Amino acid sequence: MAKAGTSSLSDKKDVTVEDLSVQIEILKDDLASLTNSISEYGSAKTHQATDAARAKATELRTAGRDRAAASYEQAEDFVRTQPATALGIAAGLGFLMGIFSTSRR
Repeated sequence: MAKAGTSSLSDKKDVTVEDLSVQIEILKDDLASLTNSISEYGSAKTHQATDAARAKATELRTAGRDRAAASYEQAEDFVRTQPATALGIAAGLGFLMGIFSTSRR
């Protein structure tokens, strides 16, 4: 068993400069391929995240529009059913906004 280990060591000692050059070129090609693969993966993930963000933005925009329309309809119904109360609330809010917007010297 000891001889099997020494024979592999003697095989490794016979490595030439050309062999090292070939191995370095192979390593360079592998690194270039790995860099390209990582770049493609990152680009794919970026597109995937962008598409997901756009879909979510569209969903939120639609939900916001629906809520705004529902609130508008609710406010309109309130004004039609209780016009005096709506007028009082509007006057009160206008008065408060006037107080807060004036400068105090």
